[in-house]
Amino acid sequence: MMEKIPTQTGARDQLLSDLKNVVQDAEAWLRHSGHLTGEEFKAAKAKFERTLVSAKENIIHLEEAVVEKTKVAAKATDEYVKENPWKAVGLGTAIGVVLGMLIARK
Repeated sequence: MMEKIPTQTGARDQLLSDLKNVVQDAEAWLRHSGHLTGEEFKAAKAKFERTLVSAKENIIHLEEAVVEKTKVAAKATDEYVKENPWKAVGLGTAIGVVLGMLIARK
């Protein structure tokens, strides 16, 4: 059986959390940038940059995991079709008939 893509785990939630943090930091930075002193401005900018880098890293990690899982699924499908060609043809035909009937009903 195939493994679930990591979007089903906490990776998606972490990514969304990071993106929300980036947006919130950007809004706060823009809202308060006129009132910040030099050191406060530098600290806010550094925090924003750290959050942005973290979000980018999580996006890259999630993307790599999804690509890897997709390759594994494609390889498993290819092997199954090579080992069971008539089952694959029958399954494809059955799906085609069902879709054809659904389209014809409309």
